[in-house]
Amino acid sequence: MDSKNVVNDENPFENLKISESWINLHQVGERTICPQCNKSRKYFCYTCYLPVSEIKDYVPHIKLPLKVDIIKHAREIDGKSTAVHAAVLCPNDVTVYTYPAIPSYDILEKTILVFPSPNAESIEELIRTLAVDNEHEEHKPYENISRVVFIDSTWNQSRGIYKDPRLFKLPCVIIKKRITQFWRHQNGVPRWHLSTIEAIHQFFVEYDIIMEKIGNELALKEKRKDLYDHNDSNNLKIDNTNEAPHSGKFDDLLFFFRFMYDKIHSLYDHSSLKSYKRPLE
Repeated sequence: MDSKNVVNDENPFENLKISESWINLHQVGERTICPQCNKSRKYFCYTCYLPVSEIKDYVPHIKLPLKVDIIKHAREIDGKSTAVHAAVLCPNDVTVYTYPAIPSYDILEKTILVFPSPNAESIEELIRTLAVDNEHEEHKPYENISRVVFIDSTWNQSRGIYKDPRLFKLPCVIIKKRITQFWRHQNGVPRWHLSTIEAIHQFFVEYDIIMEKIGNELALKEKRKDLYDHNDSNNLKIDNTNEAPHSGKFDDLLFFFRFMYDKIHSLYDHSSLKSYKRPLE
């Protein structure tokens, strides 16, 4: 997604397939008690990662193809962090850690880090590199990755966390530039610095498209092999030049984000919010 293609402040979610039940969250009135920790919460509990009973039937349950670990800076306020959205929506696949209490990641665990390090590759470049490195093994290219790590903090804080030896050794990937719709202002960073949940969504959009693309290539390779074996390879005419379309299967990652964006914009004019006045580059 090029930033020039996604700057749509009038209707930034129009091409996304987000469950319409987010509208029902506007009906939530008083805060309620979390059944697990007995704390007063509204919409969801940001420590137990559970939706409140009033909306639990409206909240989508998302299954991710990879496990997600979110490393949250200790100064990130739980109630304001969008990392919580992922934990609530993907309870079986997302784990939130507060730095410095994080796992000791092993390279053999097939873990990658989303961070713009000097040696970071695009998601497609990394997956293809892993496929070449393991071309003689039986498993498929996507099986070379099982876990992806995100850092939930300000840009300056994230650089300090990245230097931790437990993370520094991980292969890094970068996601394509996309303009944030996050309402929280951050000084000194352009508008393509995404909130954590936007970054997670962008990663899985790209991952899904790349997996579809590689799957098509593998299928094409097999068909060519079969036809070659039957001395009929010249009859194979398959157009595999176009990128797979965005499926929308992970758009519900923005379920709470979509609602809170709407709520914020019902209280404040878009043009008055400092976050949207930041430079694009």
